[in-house]
Amino acid sequence: MVLFFTSNVVEPPATLYMGRDKVENEELIKYAWPQDVWFHVDKLSSAHVYLRMPENMAWESIPQALLTDCAQLVKANSIEGNKKDNLTIIYTPGDNLKKTGDMAVGQVSFHNDKRVKRVHVAKRENAIVNRLNKTKVETEVDHEQERVDRIKKESAIRRAAAAEKKKADLELARQREAEKAARSYDTLFDVEEDEAVPRKTGRELEEDFM
Repeated sequence: MVLFFTSNVVEPPATLYMGRDKVENEELIKYAWPQDVWFHVDKLSSAHVYLRMPENMAWESIPQALLTDCAQLVKANSIEGNKKDNLTIIYTPGDNLKKTGDMAVGQVSFHNDKRVKRVHVAKRENAIVNRLNKTKVETEVDHEQERVDRIKKESAIRRAAAAEKKKADLELARQREAEKAARSYDTLFDVEEDEAVPRKTGRELEEDFM
């Protein structure tokens, strides 16, 4: 089962989710969306909390209020961390999570440590935790089907974007051809005008100077 929470500190509201236990955490590590952001208490056992990244947001610049919601939810779901102040929460994109066969259930490392960021939590803020808990929904998730559906949707979006780009490129090419043709016509028209003017003979030129 996966626990889903809604953070309304951004518009549109953001979705946070986590596994109910370490077994479910293992599934989330395996099926985490590449762009989703994983949160965990640094150096302590805690829930694996994920932020389903909004399309218009970069993980490096998550708004502070939303970052605080994620960090508070992680702290509240750490048996040891919930009792402590001045904790560090680490977070990184889902595609940076690294899992090897010799790791314990729920344990992860990172492909690139430089893509791991940290946020400080001074203390538990009950108002935030209570607000998030009121939105909690527990759902059975078919992770494999969700993965297939996500890939299909992303592929459709890429195809639509490629088709739109091709259409724009063709329109730009037509405009350039039309402009080129217009310039060629103007040049031809100027040449024809020049040829239409009678050329004066040497005798006529002499008479002009007399």
